[in-house]
Amino acid sequence: MDPCASMPGPPRWSLTLEGLRRWRWLPLLKRIAVGRNPKRTLIRAAILAATTLVLFKYVLLPVRISGSSMEPAYRDGSIHVVNRLAYVFGQPQRGDAVAVRITGEHVMYLKRIVGLPGETVAIKNGVVQINGQPLAEPYVADRDPWDLSPRTLEAGDYFVIGDNRGMDQRAHTLGKFKRERLVGKVLW
Repeated sequence: MDPCASMPGPPRWSLTLEGLRRWRWLPLLKRIAVGRNPKRTLIRAAILAATTLVLFKYVLLPVRISGSSMEPAYRDGSIHVVNRLAYVFGQPQRGDAVAVRITGEHVMYLKRIVGLPGETVAIKNGVVQINGQPLAEPYVADRDPWDLSPRTLEAGDYFVIGDNRGMDQRAHTLGKFKRERLVGKVLW
């Protein structure tokens, strides 16, 4: 004889559909999840998904900082967003923090533009000079006595460098890059 056969009635906590309907908060949960009009909610969700896909595939590019060459403005391990359309209608400006494509689509440097096309860039005792004049750089906190001989930028060339000038110059990647290699401007 089965001992369970002698138990009266259905189990106390039944997970049947009827058992779920007894819970009064279920209609509220349904309204929050799909709204009063499920068709409209589905359309909104599809539009949101499509907009997000287009936005993050073609306009905004999230990047993770790896290294200390842009400290203190951009810390190692922090995540920032690059606007790929920033330079579609305008030109890069001095002081812009930009993503520079090195190889492929996923390897980039985050650097700051200090030299524009047609200018002569040099570094003397850690101070960037543009056409022989010192450049005011409020974003640089510490400077080592770097030296770099004068270089004239051609049309379409930009000179980029990291903000952390307190580290050894040999540990930095700096120099001129063509306009086509500038992916976009860092938003935050």
